[in-house]
Amino acid sequence: MMYLMKMNKIRNWIMTASLVVVLLAGCTGKTSEPSKPSAAPNESDAPVAEQKKEISVSILDRGEVATEEGSYENNRWTKWINENAPAQVKWVPVPRTQVQQKLNTLIASGTAPDLIWEYDRNYISQLAAQGAIQPIDEYIEKYSTTYKAYLEKHPELKPFLTINGKMYAIASARGQETIANHGIMIRQDWLDKLGLKAPTTVEELIDVARKFKEGDPDGNGSADTVPITFNYNGVQILRALFFNNENQWYLEDGKLTFGRIQDRYTDSLALQKQLFDEGLIDKEYITDTNFQRSLQLWTTGKSGIYLGSWTMGAEFVDLKKNVPDAKVVPLEPVASKYGKNGLYQEVPANMYIAFNTNMKEDKIEAGVKFLDWMLEKGWEPLRIGELDVHYKLVGEVPQKTDADKFKKEVFYAREYAILNEWDPKPEWYAVMAAQDPISQEQAALKAAGLEIAMKNEYRRDIAYNPDIPEVSQLIATFAPIAQQIEAKIVTGGGALTPQAGMDDIRKEWKRLGGENVEKLVQEWYETNKDHLK
Repeated sequence: MMYLMKMNKIRNWIMTASLVVVLLAGCTGKTSEPSKPSAAPNESDAPVAEQKKEISVSILDRGEVATEEGSYENNRWTKWINENAPAQVKWVPVPRTQVQQKLNTLIASGTAPDLIWEYDRNYISQLAAQGAIQPIDEYIEKYSTTYKAYLEKHPELKPFLTINGKMYAIASARGQETIANHGIMIRQDWLDKLGLKAPTTVEELIDVARKFKEGDPDGNGSADTVPITFNYNGVQILRALFFNNENQWYLEDGKLTFGRIQDRYTDSLALQKQLFDEGLIDKEYITDTNFQRSLQLWTTGKSGIYLGSWTMGAEFVDLKKNVPDAKVVPLEPVASKYGKNGLYQEVPANMYIAFNTNMKEDKIEAGVKFLDWMLEKGWEPLRIGELDVHYKLVGEVPQKTDADKFKKEVFYAREYAILNEWDPKPEWYAVMAAQDPISQEQAALKAAGLEIAMKNEYRRDIAYNPDIPEVSQLIATFAPIAQQIEAKIVTGGGALTPQAGMDDIRKEWKRLGGENVEKLVQEWYETNKDHLK
């Protein structure tokens, strides 16, 4: 069901729920709990607690639950879910930065939750190969109504959910704001001050960066600017300009080749080295592993180009606090000699939810029905909160009534909406945001950033990477070796040219068995290519 249609239903749910509360209050003298989201589905439809089967579900712990709210296991939203869902859910937190390690430990000890989910399809494929999760085709057919119909509307999801001809996971389709990922931001006020146009090619980007370094755009009389800074997305953005991602496989004349050993990758290293040698990126970026120095340079107005995400959060707000007159705009991806590529985008499937192989059929039934409920009714309050407490409706768009209250009481709840249809349009952002000037400027930046991110197609030749154990093992061993060579290329001056460094990288790939893996990958592609489009 579409989001906007569901919004209309919220009003009906509220009216019905309010009537039930009034009637109950008249009979018993009791009122409903004030913390219970009134935007939730009618509680009279909820199954009786003692009839519900208990299931356990993993949840990402991002450290976002305020002490007053409780914990990831127990808070206002876990209580609301258990009051309204057709199952009693026990949530099992796993650290966001160590998801797979933690889940592997739980699986090995036999204490893994019933429903396990990750964003990484390769990981789900590994669990299937290990027998840690089970096929669910027959259970979806037998117990699902909502998700079964949803799959018919979203056939693009099926290749991602299918492993060796069987369905091993459930996922909802990403909205455009989660398909879009990377983005480039530039200080328009710096361009204006120096009489420059927004760069459209790699060469123009370098030229603008040089002028940002030499032209004192911050007006403090000192050549102390670092033109380009970035977060963890930055190097991948430089790769994308050359139609490359080091961890993707590309189809060249019918043959799959690994991104990290391609000539296009050499070109991206050459650009990275040039930016470093000319002081156009921070000299300490290799050691700035948490990107805090880079972030500080941007937010204090010492940088003019930021390689990060299509949307700016605290990076924008903090910059405006420090430099109120700063004007930031999203920059189109610049073209290289290969043409213009979009920046990184996610695949259509969102979270991959798998069923523990130890689940019995009664729990599987409860799990399927819980996911049906989440997709049909449960996800909306978890994303937007309680009507007239956290938001009000402006037309069909939910507008936050108190940004701080929403951040504290609702923002963390998005983690529980493991199936959802959240898909805000660019024009919604100005309505959804707080109405103060900075929030509105940020909303306009988000809208423009999303439009640019989605209009430029990102090159992805196959739907997903080969899910072959030998491939994963090789890449895991190869990556740190390649990274060491790349650091020497970029920061070593004339000691190692990009081409010589790439020769070394390819030698390591071959030494570790890369040629044999390439044969396995090609065989895999020939077998699966009809499902990889």
